[in-house]
Amino acid sequence: MAVGALVSAYAYTSTSNADEVLAVTSTVHRGEVIDRTDVTAVRVGVDPALRTVGADQLDRVVGQRAATDLPAGGLVTDEAIAAAVVPGRDLSVVGVGLPPALLPGEPLRAGDRVRVVATPGDQGEVTAKEPRTIAATVVGVHGSEDTGQLVVDVQVPFDDAAELAARAATGKVALVLDSRER
Repeated sequence: MAVGALVSAYAYTSTSNADEVLAVTSTVHRGEVIDRTDVTAVRVGVDPALRTVGADQLDRVVGQRAATDLPAGGLVTDEAIAAAVVPGRDLSVVGVGLPPALLPGEPLRAGDRVRVVATPGDQGEVTAKEPRTIAATVVGVHGSEDTGQLVVDVQVPFDDAAELAARAATGKVALVLDSRER
């Protein structure tokens, strides 16, 4: 009788500590739209350090895109879903490494609109001719400890990506932050 009571108490505790969260039923590859048939509610004990998506959020998840590959059997986390993928259709992401002197002093944030401007370089001379600029949107910013430069990942139209990458490789570009006012 005592063993039965202990087993019952353990079973109750185990089920009451479980959360109902979303799990992936069939693999969804990065960038694909998540369909209702791709996810299901499961009841599991979840470590609080893992930020899973509750089963009550099913309607919010369906129609979103997978930000990473979601393998069948895995749990859905907020980081694994996004409203859109980057880069979007007909867009590319180019990393532009720049020393702090060629960046605005204002910290850049994802979503900022910028222009990458062709410069004459250290030995060049500025002419009256309008410099070539490429409009872009900041995707992310990270430092490079090896070079002391900041790498600004920018999203640009597909047709501008190759030119921007080539210009960035020469080191003869600067970045201009445009208005954040929308």
